[in-house]
Amino acid sequence: QLVESGGGSAQPGGSLRLSCAATEDVSVTRCMGWFRQAPGKERGGVACISTGGGDTMYAGAVKGRFTISHDKASNTVYLQMDNLQPEDTAMYQCMAERFSGLNVFMEYGGSWRGPGTQVTVSS
Repeated sequence: QLVESGGGSAQPGGSLRLSCAATEDVSVTRCMGWFRQAPGKERGGVACISTGGGDTMYAGAVKGRFTISHDKASNTVYLQMDNLQPEDTAMYQCMAERFSGLNVFMEYGGSWRGPGTQVTVSS
């Protein structure tokens, strides 16, 4: 399973850091990343990282503001979110995938999915 933490509230321009730890049953992954869904909107990929080589991919709306990273020892993926804006308000869900590459992951998500953590940006 995937265990998420780090959601919460921030003011516009602020920062939050999300964490997602993969337990032992999620033993072999190719990609890990984050999706988000705001009320009344479709869920979409935010960022993902190749757990082997470290390649990354970002949605255009967050490029330059969010940074994804992965710690191999703990198989934990992080999403550093800076310069948060109200439109970043959403439920953020961690995902992991064993077979798909970054492009497919960003389109369809991963086989393993966490329960989600809420991020709210408001003044």
